[in-house]
Amino acid sequence: MSSYHLDTLFSPRSVAVVGASPRKTSSGRAVLENLRRGSFAGTVYLVNPHYDTIEGVRAVKSYDDLSEVPDLVVIAVPAAAVPAAVAAAAQKGTAAGIIVTAGLGHGPGSLFELCEKNARAAGMRLVGPNCLGVLVPRAKLNASFAASSPPVGDLALISQSGAIATGLVEWAALRGVGFSAVVSIGDSIDVDFADLLDHFAMDRETRAILLYIESVRDARKFMSAARAAARAKPVLVIKSGRHAQGAKAALTHTGALAGSDAVYDAAFCRAGLLRVIDLDELFAAAETLGRLTTLSGKRLAILTNGGGVGVLAVDRLVDLGGELAAISPTTMKKLDAALPPIWSRANPVDIAGDADDARYAVALECLLDDDANDAALVMNVPTALASAPDAAKSVIAVTEKHRRRCSPAKPVFAMWIGETDAIAEVFEAAGIPSYATETTAIFGFTHLVRYQDTRDQLMATPPSLPQDFAPDTAAVRQVIDDALRDKRTWLDPVELTRLFSAYQIPITPAVLARDPNEAVAAAKPYLAKGTPVVLKIQSPDIVHKSEVGGVRLDLGNERAVHEAATDILAKARAAKPEARISGVTVFPMIVRPKARELIVGVADDPTFGPVIAFGQGGTAVEVISDKALALPPLDLELARGLIARTRVSRILKAYRNVPAADERAIELMLVKLSQLVADFPEIREIDLNPVLADETGIIAVDARVSIAPFEKPARGSRGNPRFAIRPYPTEWVRHMKLRDGTAILVRPVRPEDEPLYPPFFAAVTPDDLRLRFFAPVKHFSHTFIARFTQIDYARAMAFIAVDEASGAMLGVVRLHADAQYESGEYAVLVRSDLKAHGLGWLLMQLIIEYARSEGIRSIHGQVLKENTKMLEMCRELGFQIAADPEESSAAVVTLSV
Repeated sequence: MSSYHLDTLFSPRSVAVVGASPRKTSSGRAVLENLRRGSFAGTVYLVNPHYDTIEGVRAVKSYDDLSEVPDLVVIAVPAAAVPAAVAAAAQKGTAAGIIVTAGLGHGPGSLFELCEKNARAAGMRLVGPNCLGVLVPRAKLNASFAASSPPVGDLALISQSGAIATGLVEWAALRGVGFSAVVSIGDSIDVDFADLLDHFAMDRETRAILLYIESVRDARKFMSAARAAARAKPVLVIKSGRHAQGAKAALTHTGALAGSDAVYDAAFCRAGLLRVIDLDELFAAAETLGRLTTLSGKRLAILTNGGGVGVLAVDRLVDLGGELAAISPTTMKKLDAALPPIWSRANPVDIAGDADDARYAVALECLLDDDANDAALVMNVPTALASAPDAAKSVIAVTEKHRRRCSPAKPVFAMWIGETDAIAEVFEAAGIPSYATETTAIFGFTHLVRYQDTRDQLMATPPSLPQDFAPDTAAVRQVIDDALRDKRTWLDPVELTRLFSAYQIPITPAVLARDPNEAVAAAKPYLAKGTPVVLKIQSPDIVHKSEVGGVRLDLGNERAVHEAATDILAKARAAKPEARISGVTVFPMIVRPKARELIVGVADDPTFGPVIAFGQGGTAVEVISDKALALPPLDLELARGLIARTRVSRILKAYRNVPAADERAIELMLVKLSQLVADFPEIREIDLNPVLADETGIIAVDARVSIAPFEKPARGSRGNPRFAIRPYPTEWVRHMKLRDGTAILVRPVRPEDEPLYPPFFAAVTPDDLRLRFFAPVKHFSHTFIARFTQIDYARAMAFIAVDEASGAMLGVVRLHADAQYESGEYAVLVRSDLKAHGLGWLLMQLIIEYARSEGIRSIHGQVLKENTKMLEMCRELGFQIAADPEESSAAVVTLSV
């Protein structure tokens, strides 16, 4: 349902409390008292069959007895009575409910399931059960049993834990932090993180969203909403259970590396959420990102009147990956001329304990004018020699002057030790984030750095894949189907060679030999070239081959091969008498003395599905534990970022007499692996370890792949449903022809299509652009175009038409679904010289077909009345045309699909 009816939840005109009671320990009484104490302006109704009045408020026996339909109901009755209370409210027409009661159970036949069924039948939204409630300070709504009400603010808090929500409210109140809303979602019978992210992303009263997460249930829904919200405003998250160990023993090295919390970390990173560790860091980040959102780099200048606190700030900055800015020669001369000789002549700029407001002002002006830094942190240690409040005022004056002169302006941060409320208020009024300690101040700065990096990553345009990458999906399908038909869960080495070769992923080729003589025959071609071979036992029942003596390396002649094969088979049969043994596999011995050993793989997470892993490989991979994870699908830019998050990435560069490894080849392997898993949901785990990487390229020396049957859902064709992020929908690629016979390729848009857009827009007349965008458009920035190329296939689609001969973009149509995924808004644009060629018609038919396949009920668009050709095409396609009630010059066209 997403954001449906959530406006009513957060701004009800009336509230009913079912289970209100005069008992002091009753949650129903606590809710009633909070509603009254908070001065809720709407009507409060009470439902309790045992009382006529409660706390002076009239109560009715049943929900049906209410004279009006409440917008919101709070249910605080015993668990057994909750389903009936939900049914009564839903049948009467109440839009939203909060269930504070715990103990409803889960699963088929539970009270939980019955409540969900009763509410869904009437379209009623439910928060809870087992939750604290909902608090909206601006609406004076405290529909909870929290101990106190938070002040009005602009932070939205969504918490899975009622105790954490209460703690955060109390913690924030002591620091003067207010909220736009606080929502305790409890067991999330209906309203969940994704629904609330969608709501608060569009809420003008919310500048940042804070999440406390214990677990995510619907990963695809969560990721789609989180990615959308993070593009709109900062989203900060605390995730508990960082050190919890997985319950299931991993069967592969990749699986062992991909622990549950590490996967959540990868998901947050991919969505653009900023993860913080504790409450101090959470509110330090909120303090920063609520006031500052633009930063050009991570070089920090520090201005202080106390050397010791400046050194502590530098230590923390380096700990957190920040960079201490240099001071340019020009600025050094300015500071020498303006400051007393005892100043530090370095960063931190220590202007001495007697620094007054004038000295602060001149030093800060010099630093803000210096191109060698990107931001400034100003700190003050109170002394009897100068006024701390006056210094604060001078910092504010210089900052405001800088903001007027420069766009974008450099961020300025403040840390006044022993800061009074008066000083905090003047900094707040000036929009300068201020902190109590140097540690929280540096945290604030690094959060802004991370936020900027995350936004850049979300908007980055990846390079295109090589034109010759055309995987042989039919070959892979045959391999997987044959293995599943044999009821096997692991592919054998020969199958692995066929599978990875089909996706152009370099791997050491394998040949199956059933006995020692066949092993010699398979080894001969390699031995003739002087290449030794490797033999490994081949059995679906022997996972770790070396443990049974099932691996022999560097066999350089036929006799050695024969003896090794004989010995391997004998030892394997002795160690595992019950094992099914097919023989031995023969591989060429790969020797690359200066290669780095890497691990590349795919793990299967129970929440987020397939996860790509990369790191340092070899036999000690778990001990070294140098890895990074990412949710697929990947592009080359995301693959590059994944590699950069590991320690092993440093030795991929050239050092001493070792040439740099081919990082582009590693990036391609990661992207191809991602595509392989997207195309075949049956693949559960992949382990390539080691992968050898040097200046000549990469090759996987050993590989393991597990598979399992997969039955695709009947409804729609929404990509690989095991992916938390909907992958590129290759099933919608079409080869078509225009009326004049021009061959075109119509396919879903990709982020790397950005270079196609500027020449396409150049081929559209200014008037046609005005008809499409409802205003003249002259400048097409990266940010502008990224809105069209970087889409979430889970809630939007865009098809571009490309000339097969020239590769030029000819037209585009897009559809963006609403939060309920029931209706979508379309827009279409074709090159002006291609009008009347049938391209617009083809694109519209395709987007209608897509909407129908997705289960979207209707599509609509806004068309200027002067755009008669578009309106005529809409009529022919069956659209209903009506006047736009909000724009007299436009019409609204709607098609039921």
